[in-house]
Amino acid sequence: MGVCNTRMPRVQVYLPEELYSALKDRELSPSELLQNAVRAELRRRELLEETDRYLAELIDEVGAPSNGAVARAEALVRHIKAESGTDHPR
Repeated sequence: MGVCNTRMPRVQVYLPEELYSALKDRELSPSELLQNAVRAELRRRELLEETDRYLAELIDEVGAPSNGAVARAEALVRHIKAESGTDHPR
């Protein structure tokens, strides 16, 4: 673990006892974990925003999908999720 030479703002985070105990038992750095989680979440949201912009451009270019096309796409997503055993929220 590196030493940070720059001053960073401080935030206070509340954790349930079981998470706090798990961090301490595993000698994990809550600060490092939180920084990584925040970076990952910000990147995830950035990618979702890019996807939304792309889809809007695509709809402008070729038009909105038909109800049938949407239904087929939703059925395909359900099938993929069922096959993979995952259901990740957006």
